[in-house]
Amino acid sequence: MDPMNRGPEDFSQDRHDDTSATGGRQRPPRDPLTPDFGQPAPALARTVQLVSGDYLLTVNPVDGSEIEPCPPGERPGRPVKYDATERIELARAARPPLPPGPALPRLPLLERQEDRERLVRLLARGRSVRLTGPSGSGRTALLDQIAEDCLDIAPDGVVRLSGHRRSASDVLYDLFGAVYNAPLHRPDRTLLLELVHEIGAVVVLDDLEFGGAALDELLEATPECAFLLSATPDVAAPSADSHVEEVFLGGLGRGSSLELLERAVGRVLTDEEAQWAGDLWFESEGLPLRFAQAGALLRQRDLLRADPNAFDEYGYYEGPEAAPVDAPFDAADGHDVPLPSLADGAAPAALLASRLSESARATLRFAVALGGEIPHQAHLPALVGDTHADAALSELVAGALVTAVGGRYRLASGVQTQLEAVGYADDVVGHADAAARHYAWWAGHPSVGPERVAAESDAVLAALLALVPSTTPPVDGGTSASVELARAAAPAFAAGLAWSAWERALRAGQEATRLAGEVPEEAYFHHELGILALLGGQLDRARAELEASIGLRGALADKRGTIAGRRALALVADRSGGALPGGRTAAGEEVPDAMYEESQSPPGGVPAAYALPEPPREPDTLVTRQAPPGPPPTVVGGRAPSRKSVVTGTRRNLVAAGAGALLAAVLGTVVTLGATSNNDEPPSDKVGTNPSASAGENGGELGADKADKGGGGGSSSSKPTDPGQDGIPGTADDPTPSTGSSGEPSDDPSGSKSPDKPTKSPDKPTTKPPTTKPPTTKPPTTKPPTTKPPTSEPPTTPPTSEPPTTPPESSPDTSDSASAPVSPTGTSATSTTTATVM
Repeated sequence: MDPMNRGPEDFSQDRHDDTSATGGRQRPPRDPLTPDFGQPAPALARTVQLVSGDYLLTVNPVDGSEIEPCPPGERPGRPVKYDATERIELARAARPPLPPGPALPRLPLLERQEDRERLVRLLARGRSVRLTGPSGSGRTALLDQIAEDCLDIAPDGVVRLSGHRRSASDVLYDLFGAVYNAPLHRPDRTLLLELVHEIGAVVVLDDLEFGGAALDELLEATPECAFLLSATPDVAAPSADSHVEEVFLGGLGRGSSLELLERAVGRVLTDEEAQWAGDLWFESEGLPLRFAQAGALLRQRDLLRADPNAFDEYGYYEGPEAAPVDAPFDAADGHDVPLPSLADGAAPAALLASRLSESARATLRFAVALGGEIPHQAHLPALVGDTHADAALSELVAGALVTAVGGRYRLASGVQTQLEAVGYADDVVGHADAAARHYAWWAGHPSVGPERVAAESDAVLAALLALVPSTTPPVDGGTSASVELARAAAPAFAAGLAWSAWERALRAGQEATRLAGEVPEEAYFHHELGILALLGGQLDRARAELEASIGLRGALADKRGTIAGRRALALVADRSGGALPGGRTAAGEEVPDAMYEESQSPPGGVPAAYALPEPPREPDTLVTRQAPPGPPPTVVGGRAPSRKSVVTGTRRNLVAAGAGALLAAVLGTVVTLGATSNNDEPPSDKVGTNPSASAGENGGELGADKADKGGGGGSSSSKPTDPGQDGIPGTADDPTPSTGSSGEPSDDPSGSKSPDKPTKSPDKPTTKPPTTKPPTTKPPTTKPPTTKPPTSEPPTTPPTSEPPTTPPESSPDTSDSASAPVSPTGTSATSTTTATVM
């Protein structure tokens, strides 16, 4: 089936099928070898696999492209160059198509022989030259002649390239594709520079649009090539270090202009016509394009002089833009038509278009809507609606309204502006919409290869860009033409290795889906932009685009698309060495930083009487903070100092268990000390070596020394087996230090005003004194004794009632604790110690 001529078979329907059994509805034709399921099978999606650098890319137009590291067996070999025969065939295919009909006469190059010889000499020496001239000065025609003169100069021949809307990187890839035979292989930047470094050719680059540093980059990458560059004066000049010769191409002289006009008309000019041509030469500054168009005007005048109805036979004057023709009849000379005015000669597009066929004028309307791009002649019958519309290209070429750019045609310089002034841009959106829907159908057709779509990329992108600003949400539940075109053309550009067009189509499609509110298609474009960024080494942009795509597809429950996005995102994380969301790397293991958490205090905090200062930590070590000797501080309210520990996992239950064990240990210790304390005993002058509480080794639990089983009574009337805080026995209800019967403070060395004087020894305790040597008041720096910390279970002999967490209001000694002196070690004078009970 021809994709350019749509028929009933495109819809898999038979117009002559019996409709009686379906109530008037038409059914698809039945295949006797297959069962009838009521609807035709959908067309298969066209997937293409290609290699780009170290990646294997599978272009999937349904769920999004898939990317993976290229397996060793799939890696292509080193590309090889085309031979001379293949280069000639490629050069012939790269030329613009010849219009149908008789061959048009080729205009000669006048006043260009000296420039031609100079350029050939410079290229033969390996020098690069930039040919600068205004639009319409004949630069393309001169390049064609020089390309024929330089066929045998370089080992790789002559390579013709187009710089229209191309960057330096695009030109390098185009040069690689023109010299090397590498199907479905796009080398990375390193291999590309290595391969183009070996190319020795004369590169003819027309319509260059960049200069300066970008041009220097191109020249440095290809030291064995001699470039003939063609640009307009508004393009940036080469840098001073590029050593590029500059040749300026101006207009023709008066005599050469008249000779060119005679060649275009095909006869000798009359005196009146020569005078008119002289005025035109002065107005146009001798540009050859203006005289080629003036020749077309004179040819039309000759036809009208011979027959006034010459153009009316085919309805050429139908349309609002048609200009009336004043052709008075003269019996002696026949029909006479006046010469065009000087204004028509300087801007002849409107007058020339008025004398063209309806198909040619419709083609011009599409060209104006597409920003000057002329669709390929094979698309004109479908766009215009005329089976013979492909002949319109011959009329446009003969009238010099179009010019060749690379392998296609576009409107000549100044033609679009002149046509817009006479109404050819009145329905730009309508023509762009028609072109977009046609190209969407054509680009997605299974019979159309991606290379053909890539060759038509300029017209496709022009239709897409012209339609995106006017995109609105569809009211009938369908798909916007701009979204449909971008969705069909983007994978074809990717498979055809036209990645510059691929990126432009993706960005235009993303904007169109945002305006149309089509979320599934927006997720697809985000995914493809992430794949393209990953192929280009832009990992941060790839991660952002892929995460946006995964989020949208997750909200839409698109399982297959989400899986494809997560695979690509895992490859991004692997290449960047980073981590995926959730604290996992691409391989699935947990990140060390994500496994660290701090154990936190309970919501109300661990209350304590006094906050002990924290000793300095040593670098890169886990320091276990232990309290000075003595019992733990009695609970009076407030928040205890935070104790940090390293939790061996990221599970929340471990954190909760550690916090619960910490709270249980502290409360158990407080209850035990409150049950064994006594306020009537004098302070003790002996302290033990074992701390009452320390940071345990298992999750940071606190432990306390166990009391002697033989001395524990638990009643408040018996003497305690262990001195209380600062050697003063007390109860849990009175946490402040006792002052004795006289009301004076105790004479304990740690709390008296005269620490050098000996203090009165307290009553002899009922239990055995400690056997170890008491330490000084300085906190111990050695490893604490390996006493097993108690579990979180409460003591075997609990008190009769739970001690309050705040001091009773009737306690008269609470205010004494606020004025306790501070010891030289930085701790409070009421720092607690404990004696080991034997």
